[in-house]
Amino acid sequence: MRDVTYPPIIVTAKVGFRALGQTFQMTGTEHVPREGGVLLAFNHISYVDFIYGGFAAHPSRRLVRFMSKRELFDHRWVGPLMRSLHHIEVDRGEGIASFHTAVDYLRRGEAVGIFPEATISRSMELKEFKSGAVRIAAEAGVPIVPVILWGTQRMMTKGHPRDFSRGKTIAIKVGEPMHPTAANPVAETAELRARMSEMLAEVVAGYPVDEQPPGSWWVPASMGGTAPTPQEAVALDAAEKRERARKRAEKRAKRRK
Repeated sequence: MRDVTYPPIIVTAKVGFRALGQTFQMTGTEHVPREGGVLLAFNHISYVDFIYGGFAAHPSRRLVRFMSKRELFDHRWVGPLMRSLHHIEVDRGEGIASFHTAVDYLRRGEAVGIFPEATISRSMELKEFKSGAVRIAAEAGVPIVPVILWGTQRMMTKGHPRDFSRGKTIAIKVGEPMHPTAANPVAETAELRARMSEMLAEVVAGYPVDEQPPGSWWVPASMGGTAPTPQEAVALDAAEKRERARKRAEKRAKRRK
């Protein structure tokens, strides 16, 4: 797969990291294989997760093709960039095409990134996982490598103003690979989530204390922070969906007039 855009994007990202004075805590990156198909499964806490998630594979010199929502590909400026990076368009209403594209990429030896939660977690804990990650990896015959990101939510996430001030620590923890068979996708998905939940707790506990004081809004309520509980987050997500539906209905009504 020919990459013209990806290398300069990586250089630009590194310059951005330095300009922001960011420190990286990276562990387990040796679990990302240097060649062959691999599916990287990430937690989702920020709008910039795909940028920092790709960095998890950088020590192995891999370029990650992220599975991303169709709306990004429909954007006038973002769409051409996403296609030039060979990311995979996902239609949430009809995911079979993206499933087959991801499997094809993996069989060709690519590294593919997926967010099993599908959407950003307001609680900062793991939401329920979709079974797509397990089914894609099993169909392609490749391992799933779990990855936890932490600190990205402090920059840009749902319900909070953007904060690109200097000096933040970004933690990236890569776990040991899983080899799903899809004989029982529900059980294997639960195992993946359990592993990543344990990794998340380890990352939160190991984050610099001076950057994460008790009561921090970006820390789960169950871990001493003030992020919404998973139940509260569900209610907030539902309210957001209703508001989006209302706005779409208003736009359709205006067009009919």
